[in-house]
Amino acid sequence: MVVLWLNEVGKDDVALVGGKGANLGELIRNEIPVPNGFIVDSRTFMEFLEATGIKYQIMDMLRIDVEDTDRLNEASKKIRELIEASEMPEKIEEEIRKAYRKLCEEEGEEVFVAVRSSATAEDLPEASFAGQQETFLNVRGEDDVVEKVRKCWSSLYTPRAIYYRVQKGFRHEDVSIAVVVQKMVNSEKSGVMFTSHPVTGEKLCIIEAVFGLGEAIVSGMVTPDTYTYDRVNRKLVDVKIGEKKKMLTREDGKTVEVELGDRAFERVLSDEEIEQLVNFGEIIEEHYGHPQDVEWAIENGRVYILQSRAVTTIREKKEEEAALEGGEIILKGLAASPGVGIGKVKVIMSEAEINKVEE
Repeated sequence: MVVLWLNEVGKDDVALVGGKGANLGELIRNEIPVPNGFIVDSRTFMEFLEATGIKYQIMDMLRIDVEDTDRLNEASKKIRELIEASEMPEKIEEEIRKAYRKLCEEEGEEVFVAVRSSATAEDLPEASFAGQQETFLNVRGEDDVVEKVRKCWSSLYTPRAIYYRVQKGFRHEDVSIAVVVQKMVNSEKSGVMFTSHPVTGEKLCIIEAVFGLGEAIVSGMVTPDTYTYDRVNRKLVDVKIGEKKKMLTREDGKTVEVELGDRAFERVLSDEEIEQLVNFGEIIEEHYGHPQDVEWAIENGRVYILQSRAVTTIREKKEEEAALEGGEIILKGLAASPGVGIGKVKVIMSEAEINKVEE
């Protein structure tokens, strides 16, 4: 089997469809509004490596010191080029094409899809590999879907992914990748939601929102609005309006940047939309029994849930209090990750400058 449909899988299928695929299937089973789609399963990637004979070449290329950033980047580049240049077995390619055609038939048109990586060591309660593999938006046509599946496969070997696996003690040969192909939501509004506070675990739902596609948040292109909703007292307790100079949207079949002008400081979400999101968030958190990090989008007034993963950053209260003893807060901003660091500030403008960050 090469392809599984989202409604055929659930949370126990991580080994087969990766963390993202398993969570999306689980959400559909619980009647959460998730866009329709299928998954090219993880066994298919392994079959591809065997059929093309490149598996052992890749393992040889990974025998490096991951702390040597230049060598890490070089190995990643060579592995990705090797995967993308290797011919996909005919049987696998035809199955992917057939599934895409079926999705188009169900939707009544040749649909735009998001092609999303779903690694088997991803979105685990003890380690979040989020954002380390590729996602491609607004993909349309069989040829393009096949090409983007191959690019998702190669993204199992981004420098970040290689490094993180070594750090977390995952053997490269034990990790595979599935690919989710899902009807694209051309969102007017989108963002992320922590169903509970991502550091303290309090029942405070934190929602970040932008106009257009959520990639604008992920890439750091704009500062999103941030809404804090008190789930105990059932009320919105804080609204911070971000400076959203641009948005990403689909025009003529391509993802484009649009200047927002006067809309840059408009509030993205209404109170009613926030209530809707909080309600979905609570259902999802209750189902998993753990606070969740949820990606969402709104198109034509309808909320869609695009992903949910466990929040892995909640700390014990004692640790948090100890960290905050003494000291004056001189600057606040959006957190990339909780923690305490000491040293000289390093300003990096892109991934290419990561060498500036020393041990």
